Amino acid sequence: MFDLPVVEKTDRRAATQFRNFLLDQGFAMAQYSVYYRMTSGKDSGQTIEKRIQENLPEYGSVQIVTITDKQYENIKLFKGKQRENTEKNEQFLLF
Repeated sequence: MFDLPVVEKTDRRAATQFRNFLLDQGFAMAQYSVYYRMTSGKDSGQTIEKRIQENLPEYGSVQIVTITDKQYENIKLFKGKQRENTEKNEQFLLF
């Protein structure tokens, strides 16, 4: 999750570069400043975290939240007042 300044042209450029970096790293956008990515384990997550730290914009706030597979399975999705019919969220690995 991040909150980056976008008032100045240079700030907008830095924010766009950071979003593009996240997309290049395999992240998907959940909301405009909330991106997520599944990893195969803690070591992989730490590697991604290090890459993010190496590519932080000069200004703004970036927060990294890690959740386990079990916690991810318990996500409930609502669209409006209706609960989305989800059976079980599962992590998929593509080779």
